[in-house]
This record gives sequence, C-alpha cells and structure tokens, in this order.
Amino acid sequence: MSADAPLHGIRIIECSSLGPAAITMPLVDLGAEVIKVEPPSGDYIREMTWPIVDGVSLMHLHINRGKRSIVMDLRTEEDVATFKELVKTADVVVEAMRPGGLARRGVGYQQLRELKPDIVFCTISGYGMTGPYQNLPAHGVAFDTWAGIVSPQVDEAGFAYLPEHASMGIHAGPLYGALGILAAVLRAKSTGEGSFLEVAQSDAAAAMDWYRSETWKAYERPESEVTGNKSDDYERREPGTAGMIDAVRYQVYEASDGKYVLFMASEQAFWKNFCEAVDRMDLFEKWPGSKFADHARNNLEMRRELRDIFLSRTAAEWIDFGVTANFPVGPVNSSKTIAQDPQFKDRFHWYPVEQLGAEQLGTPIKFVGEQLPVPTHAPTVGQHTDEVLADILGWDAARIAESRAKGGLGGAG
Repeated sequence: MSADAPLHGIRIIECSSLGPAAITMPLVDLGAEVIKVEPPSGDYIREMTWPIVDGVSLMHLHINRGKRSIVMDLRTEEDVATFKELVKTADVVVEAMRPGGLARRGVGYQQLRELKPDIVFCTISGYGMTGPYQNLPAHGVAFDTWAGIVSPQVDEAGFAYLPEHASMGIHAGPLYGALGILAAVLRAKSTGEGSFLEVAQSDAAAAMDWYRSETWKAYERPESEVTGNKSDDYERREPGTAGMIDAVRYQVYEASDGKYVLFMASEQAFWKNFCEAVDRMDLFEKWPGSKFADHARNNLEMRRELRDIFLSRTAAEWIDFGVTANFPVGPVNSSKTIAQDPQFKDRFHWYPVEQLGAEQLGTPIKFVGEQLPVPTHAPTVGQHTDEVLADILGWDAARIAESRAKGGLGGAG
C-alpha cells in the first residue's frame, strides 16, 4: 500500500461474513491495511448472489478487494493467542457478523482493551446488539423493507413480490460504520482511549430515509403548527417524492429520442430562464409561480404544454440546453445505462478485469492532485496467512509450521 495514501498506517483486523465486510472497503480504497480473518472453511460470500465471475461472486470481488486473508480457527487456544498478538499491532478490530461472536471466543472488546487500551472495536450486524430482532437472521433487503424503503407489489397472478429498488441498508450501514471507525481512530490517537462502536444495517437504512419518517412525525403535530409549502397554499403533501407525483414544473418528460429527462424548474428564476430559452414567455406570464418550491401541482394544461415542448429535442440536447440557458434539467439513467453517461465517464474510474477479477468502480472520493492506491484482487481463503504472520509478527517458516502443528492456522497444510 502506498506510503502517501490518506489512511496509510491504519491497520484493521476484520472478522467478517457476507455483506457487512463492506464496512472496511472504503477504508481500503483510501489506503488502510485490512487483514480479513477467516475460518478454515472460508467466508461463503464467494458463492453468494450473482453474477459469479470465473467461479467467484462479484460481491466478494468488490467488497473484499484490497484485503489480505489469513485463516484462523478462533475456537482453538493457539489461534486465539495469535489473534491477540495481531491485535496488539492494530488500530481497529471489526466484527462484521452477529454481535458477540468474538466475545464468546475470548477476543471481544473487553478482553482486547486489556491488551491494547486504545483499540477501536466495531461490530456491524443486521439489527444490532439490542431490541427484539437482535437474534433474527436476515439478509440485506430485510433492512430496506423494515425501514419502509421498499413496498411489496402484487403481480397479475396475485403473487406478492419485491420490486426492483436500490439497496440501502447493506450500503449505508458500512458507510456509517466506516465514518464511526475514522472518528474513533482520531480520538484514540489524540487521547489514547479506545472505543466500542455498534452499527446496525437496519438503523442505517432508516437513517438514510430520515426525510420521509421525520415528515410523518412532523405531521402528527397540529396543522396550525406544521403545514405544507407556501406555493401549495400550505396544503400538506405526501412525504418525500410521493408528494411529487402530481408535480409539473418538477417532473420527468419524454424527449424526442424516447429517453426521459427530469425537469426541475421549481424556483421562479429558473422557470423564467426556461420560458425565455424556449421562446415561450407566454407560459411564464400565465403561470409565473411562487419564488421558491413551486411545482405547479395538478396543472394539467401546463403539463401538456411541457410534454409537447420536451418532445422537440433529444435528451442530450436538453441537457446541453440546460447548461447554456441555466435551468435545471437532468438525465434519467438506469443502472444499466449509467456507465455510458458522459458525466459518469468523467467522474468515475473503472478498475479493469485484469486487476480485480471483474470491472469495478473506484471510490467516489477524490483527493485533488493525488492518485489513490489501486486495491489488490480480493483474496482466496487464507491466501496471505504466512505473509501476514511474517510481515507483522516476524514469524519465520519454522514458527508458522509449529503453529499449524498445534492445530492453528487451519492445521497442517
């Protein structure tokens, strides 16, 4: 790892299973050293989900990229002792599985802080350490349904199904966790005090959707205290984007090439710019709107006018027009087409198959004028066991063989 990387010198020992391992991936991308401790059978994430790329899941290739894998069976005294030796050299221990697993093996926060008082210990799980669901098995979509982010649909045959949606909890939880880890490491380095962090992916999903839940909570108060927007004559709308279904000046419109654009002239100044640009000041004179946040809800006459106007140019032409005439209009991409978007191409870097086993997106974080380190290919089970023990603990081949002979490191091999 590059010595000038932002997180160079930060060492993380990670015990992880499946998706929660994503908690350290953004830290790896910024230069942190992550050692993934796996049982002899390995993390079965390599066989989970789709697609499977050359026999290994894309999920493993992505969220475990840049990490080194070491095999340990923490049910054995030999490996518990070795684990503790590694922790003495580390800044962070991550328990990315059901909470308490490491404590039951004698290497939880309370035991480890006796060895290293400034250790940062973070556990990330589905529903967290408390509450009636803490022991309920779950996978990622459960956190989105729990948080009210995705609602069941019913097909023509009467079967309920999950509609396509962007997963929230499995991504937001690791990001909140990574943020907490960085805060705790900063404090540990300045005070010498460690921390015990706890993150639930379900909590993170709800936190990311705060606008809707907080709006419903606000609507529990009397209408004399909590109203809608001035431009809606203070009528309460449905929370979030549900309140935009009947919007007109803030709505999607089809372009001449069959693609869609999102028109967002909800401020009066932008609406005027648009009307001037398309030579339709009659629309502004007839419907000038309020100064801010006026979506012209339910104005079907205006909606028909805008529908016809937007059919006069291609989607790309509308984007270019929005830039030159200064009104907000945006592309409407899908997860399949986003990679072809010129803004996406300018901002994102793809790691090639040759480097990481599959084409993968680089971090969205940019250090201006700097190149971030390139992560390495996600590891096979125990790929770096000998290397890690030699590099960090200074073990030679004889010492490693001795540990295996005692039943450690997955046994003789």
